[in-house]
Amino acid sequence: MFCNPNGYIHCVNISRGPGQAPKYQRLAADLRRRIMLGEWQSGEPLPVESELENQYGVARNTVRLAVDVLVNEGLLVRVQGKGTYLKDHPVLDHHAYRSPSVAAPGTPLTPPSLAYAQEAVRAGRKLTADFQMLIVRATTDITDRLRIKAGEAVVLRRVLRHMDGEPWSIEETHYPVALAASTALMDPDPVEGGDEVALGVAGHVEVGCVDELAARMPNPEEAQWFQAGPGVPLMVQLRTGFTAAGPIRVTETRYCADRNRLVYALGERAGD
Repeated sequence: MFCNPNGYIHCVNISRGPGQAPKYQRLAADLRRRIMLGEWQSGEPLPVESELENQYGVARNTVRLAVDVLVNEGLLVRVQGKGTYLKDHPVLDHHAYRSPSVAAPGTPLTPPSLAYAQEAVRAGRKLTADFQMLIVRATTDITDRLRIKAGEAVVLRRVLRHMDGEPWSIEETHYPVALAASTALMDPDPVEGGDEVALGVAGHVEVGCVDELAARMPNPEEAQWFQAGPGVPLMVQLRTGFTAAGPIRVTETRYCADRNRLVYALGERAGD
């Protein structure tokens, strides 16, 4: 039994009826509901197994299986010798689509590097990033969007971002080699002000983009880098940038779903 916000004692009955999900899944669903309602806060311990047994009238193994489900989802974390706690990491709002607050040459949007920096400051977080530049053979999803030949080489510019040391996003932007040649995009270091500056200097002014959003489970390398629970998916944003002449770059950004929320702000909004 447990007290609800009104103070009275309530016992949850999750006995299985015809066609219902297994008992541990229904227990996990109710614990998830209570977490979403804010009954426990980030970093706080979940009630011990014996207490949950009494609250729900179930066996110890049912409680353990239910908790396993929420650990896999990234909602809970087990601390050896201490108990089970709510995962202590805030969700960051990332403005994936927002008009720039100041004139930004080469793009109709706020550059991602600037958006991340602004969001980190607002959230009181420390943003760090590692940068890589490579020449690779493009996969078909990239060549199709750039309208280049299958297997053609592209310039890949990768940014690995961390917030307060925690892995946050992997951003990979692909450029046709012919476009990137003789520009700062070929440098092995980040372009000051973002790649948009290099594009604008070279006369490639973006006029629009197309975003595609999907969700999938991480591969082993991604799971190791993000350090997420085994049941936490990735959000994948695939953005194709266009000039008046056609597509010039494709950016794939991967976010861990338990610590990011993508925000799309369109049009004018009074008081914003």
